[in-house]
Amino acid sequence: MSKTEAVRMMETSYMAAASALIWICLYYLPIGGSIFRLALPLPLALLQVRRGSNSSLEGVFLMVILLLALMGPVRGPLVLFPYGFLSIWLGWSWRKRINWWISWAGGVFIGVFGFLVRVMILSLLVGENLWVIITRAGAGMLEKLLGILNLPLMPDMTQVQFAAILLVIFQELIYVFALHAIAFWVFPRLRAPMPSPPEILNGLVALDPL
Repeated sequence: MSKTEAVRMMETSYMAAASALIWICLYYLPIGGSIFRLALPLPLALLQVRRGSNSSLEGVFLMVILLLALMGPVRGPLVLFPYGFLSIWLGWSWRKRINWWISWAGGVFIGVFGFLVRVMILSLLVGENLWVIITRAGAGMLEKLLGILNLPLMPDMTQVQFAAILLVIFQELIYVFALHAIAFWVFPRLRAPMPSPPEILNGLVALDPL
């Protein structure tokens, strides 16, 4: 085995283990959820930018196998939705230096899809429809909006469901953009070049990445 192959194998193992540890912390620790959630896709995305798609896929596979052994056949593989797939997509996009608008849009789609899959699986685990909680949040958002606009309207169920979906999409928009910004600040310092943001977003990611 050459030195390059040995380094690649070691880096893949460390990144997979780091991602698995972050997922365990996110799942079990009562504090720091937002920080863990922001950090979770980045190690394997960094691995793909530095070492290529094969290393990234190996890292995701190792992470799932490790979590399968530590957390069981449901909670372990759940990391794929959306964090595993998101790390693969973002790492590939950044390595290919794809425009931020495309990687951002793709990341939001993966995030929304993964969120819905996770809600469905967790609802089966706890025996309760967790989508009701999201629907209530959408109803609350609509009521506040109608109250601000002083409109004497009562939203129906279709409007409430639509507001809940919009709430999920908005959350993923912010989340995936934050991942882009953090990677743009950090990755170049780790010898993993990032594509430059669109000019209109420069003001939001104004830190010098170099």
